Amino acid sequence: MSNTENKRPVPATAGVIGWPIAHSQSPALHRFWLEACGINGDYSRFPVHPDHLAQAIKALPAWGMRGVNVTVPHKQAVIPLLDEIDPLAEKAGAVNIVRVAEDGRLQGYNSDITGFMEALQPAIKAQGGGLRKAFIVGAGGAARAVALGLTEAGFTCQIVNRNFEKARALARDIGALRGDIEFHSLEDNREPEFTLQDGELGVIVNATTLGMSGQPPLDLSLEKVDPRSLVYDIVYVPLETPLLKAAKARGMQTIDGLSMLIGQAAAAFELFYDRKPPRDQDQALRALLTKKA
Repeated sequence: MSNTENKRPVPATAGVIGWPIAHSQSPALHRFWLEACGINGDYSRFPVHPDHLAQAIKALPAWGMRGVNVTVPHKQAVIPLLDEIDPLAEKAGAVNIVRVAEDGRLQGYNSDITGFMEALQPAIKAQGGGLRKAFIVGAGGAARAVALGLTEAGFTCQIVNRNFEKARALARDIGALRGDIEFHSLEDNREPEFTLQDGELGVIVNATTLGMSGQPPLDLSLEKVDPRSLVYDIVYVPLETPLLKAAKARGMQTIDGLSMLIGQAAAAFELFYDRKPPRDQDQALRALLTKKA
């Protein structure tokens, strides 16, 4: 055991906060890795109302917590409550991991960016050159990570959100008002429209909670999208959302929300438990999470 581990609370306890949070698969995921690594620890869900966010975050050191993952709707609101922000999280303008340091300081990170892009890498590597185009629905914390990851990978993006001002703010905050990002209101009935040439890559992303169990479906037509495009939905309950079902019916490539969930969780696990998770067991982990979904 390292000196770092000796200085941090045992058992190693972490969790995820959000509102709502009952749908989260993160406990099953982290507990799978904890057992595989033989770590004396746990990971749980904590329903934190937005009005109580500050109290919950400031109480983490007192409760002996290693940290928490942060999900909807707290990814931006949590930032002023932290002592340190990782440069990538600062650039994204969103935090999905709060780590409690050995001295009790609260540190913010963003692993949504790498988690989201991890599943896209095979398609990017297979691309033979040409333009990369993306259509992103949403302008919250997850959408910020998605937009930053895609723009840094060379995609031109359209951001569509019910709140036009939030879409414009997202584009401004990631420094994207250079002409390589457009922003629109979902109320404009804006639909994705891609006609891909050889070697071009088109990606449609749902970065909202629409389509999640208990939420209305995302009303988005794929009729004008080249069927060679890829559709990526970050929602993972249900695993096959209405958007992914519609994409599969058109013969399009799809990526479900478990891909991003597992990818972003790997960084959180290491920050909480001081150990890399066994990624060679991803297939077994996905089988477990699919069964629970």
